[in-house]
Amino acid sequence: MVNVTLSIPQELKQRMDGLEEVNWSAVARQAFDEKIKDMEFIKKFKSKSTLTEGDALRLGKEVSRALSNRLGKLRR
Repeated sequence: MVNVTLSIPQELKQRMDGLEEVNWSAVARQAFDEKIKDMEFIKKFKSKSTLTEGDALRLGKEVSRALSNRLGKLRR
């Protein structure tokens, strides 16, 4: 196994130090693994997609609008 050095804000380090029972190396490994899996999925999905960037932007706006409308109805 190799070592990796990370820079984090002092406040975050202080909060981490308050949780001595947590294996932060294991937490970081899991977070890295999940992020890599997410990015590999997106890359694979994009490679098979026939959508253009414009199509994706349009669909994103439509989804956002629909969610906004739905949330507005739920709040009433």
